[in-house]
Amino acid sequence: MSEADTSRSADHDSPWKMALEGYFQEFLDLLFPDIHEQVDWSKGFSFLDNELQQITADANSGRRYADKLIKVYAQNGSETWVLIHVEVQGEPEEAFAERMYTYQYRLRDRYGVDVVSLAVLADTRDSFRPTTFRYQRWGCELTFTFPTAKLIDWEARWTALETSNNVFALVVMAQIHAKRLKDGATRKDVKIALIRLLYERGYSREQIVRLFNIIDWMLQLPKALESEFVQAVYAIQEEKHMPYVNTVERFEREKERQEGRQEGRHEGVEGTLRKQIALKFGEMPDWADQRLTSASDAQLDEWVVRILTTDSLETLLDKH
Repeated sequence: MSEADTSRSADHDSPWKMALEGYFQEFLDLLFPDIHEQVDWSKGFSFLDNELQQITADANSGRRYADKLIKVYAQNGSETWVLIHVEVQGEPEEAFAERMYTYQYRLRDRYGVDVVSLAVLADTRDSFRPTTFRYQRWGCELTFTFPTAKLIDWEARWTALETSNNVFALVVMAQIHAKRLKDGATRKDVKIALIRLLYERGYSREQIVRLFNIIDWMLQLPKALESEFVQAVYAIQEEKHMPYVNTVERFEREKERQEGRQEGRHEGVEGTLRKQIALKFGEMPDWADQRLTSASDAQLDEWVVRILTTDSLETLLDKH
């Protein structure tokens, strides 16, 4: 996994969560069109994250970008809960189908409603296509089948994604690129191309900003290429007369976070060294205080180690 992929690995939310919450109807229309037609969209839909959390809290689960539970109404007027797993782990999970079944029966048992389980497989292993969980023993048999959408199947229909009027096509393209492309320069080029599509499709300002954030989060770049990406987006915005996304502000905020972390580390090492000096040599003279205040990160790191074997403060801080 690249540096860009891991830079936000600690985030609990994901671009997939953002995409599903913003474009659930478009998501179903693109990836599960048959199911999309069975929903009565005039009655709206609602997300049931608390209900899902209650039944999945102690479940053994693999790495994934999003689990969503959505309540919709069928065309016949009945209430249906749609459970969506977005599976994005690089190495497919052997017990995935069983986990799908576990969530299914827990929801049905707890709430007594029909649950439709859907799996979106964003990994790149072509052979990983779980659709069924089955077991049988001594005449007792159970078979649970669920629809899946394998995102890499869209690679053979890439033109359809590029020309689609469905905004979720951009999300699918970004996810496939994120899994396939490891070279930073290539990532940057395709990311710029996707951002250009945002401005050429006549989307509203709100849609452009939301889709920009999703694409920006999915297709992360090495820090060395961020400034080139920022300038390219500014050029697109100027060309289209649509200054919707303040990418420089985003870039500067990230720089400030990085600098803030570095500054915090510097202060932490300096504080540790001051405590060590006080314990070993007593009260610190003014000249030593000035040395520590003006020291570089490298000097502080060296002194923290040297103090363990140095007999005098003058030798430690290289006073001549």
